[in-house]
Amino acid sequence: MITRGINFLDRWMSEHLPNVMTDDPVAVSDLSDEMLKAAEREGIKADEINEEVDSVFELIFEATLHWDGSIPEEAGPA
Repeated sequence: MITRGINFLDRWMSEHLPNVMTDDPVAVSDLSDEMLKAAEREGIKADEINEEVDSVFELIFEATLHWDGSIPEEAGPA
């Protein structure tokens, strides 16, 4: 069921982050909490997401810094 968690995260980010650009850790923390609460409402436990990503906070933080869809240079292709 891990795929279900990461798919939810991807979908949530594509719906909620396109208009967000911030480097404020408090705002990103709030977004992370919002995403995890939304996942729980759909029956997806945080573990299903956390098993696939090192840190939801870091992932959302990077996404808000690179809102244009670009990949951060240090991450590079997998």
